[in-house]
Amino acid sequence: MADRVNNFPPLPQFVRIKPCFYQNIEEEIPAPHQQLVRRVYTLWMMYSGTLCLNLIGCIAWWAGGGGATNFGFAILWLILFSPCSYTCWFRPLYKAFRADSSFNFMTFFFIFFLQCVLALIQTVGVPGWGTCGWIATVTFFSTNVGSGVVMLITALLFSAVTALMALALIQVHRLYRGGGGSMQRAQEEWSTGVWKSAPVREAGFNAVAQTAQGPSLPQYPAAVPSYPDDSHW
Repeated sequence: MADRVNNFPPLPQFVRIKPCFYQNIEEEIPAPHQQLVRRVYTLWMMYSGTLCLNLIGCIAWWAGGGGATNFGFAILWLILFSPCSYTCWFRPLYKAFRADSSFNFMTFFFIFFLQCVLALIQTVGVPGWGTCGWIATVTFFSTNVGSGVVMLITALLFSAVTALMALALIQVHRLYRGGGGSMQRAQEEWSTGVWKSAPVREAGFNAVAQTAQGPSLPQYPAAVPSYPDDSHW
């Protein structure tokens, strides 16, 4: 683990701020689940991109006669939710599949469920909350059609992202329960402190794998459950 240099987020060399995480799906995630992790990562990028387009939609909303409050909230949501969504629900899922951590799975389920609720609220689009959802878009069409079209694109994207988030939550939960995961296992990890020593355990697995097989995928312990195939999602 010592020779691994953080590589995410990828930043230019001249920036003083350095990457905060090490992410390598091919190296750290078991092969049967790499596709699912990539899809959830793509979903995070889609959500971040939707927040960027929402900012553009709020600019059009403001230019068409809407209030400046929506533009201010749109900036806040982009700055707040884009990095927090990666840290609070993608990283727990990544670590859950990497080390078979029930505690991280439960963290993902709890936070990602709240994320789905938030995305649904953003899709609805209450005026004055800084999101170009359906209510805000439909009601503003009578004021400015051009701005309404730009806002409509954002509303459609919010709808698609919300549906995909719900689908991802169901899929991960099905894999977890199919592999024998439960709340009891997460409580045992919490009470015994195993979740704190996960990096040490992963370092041991990686060291054994590199010694025995050279540069290849890390070897995981026999206790890792065999999750059902996710190729149908």
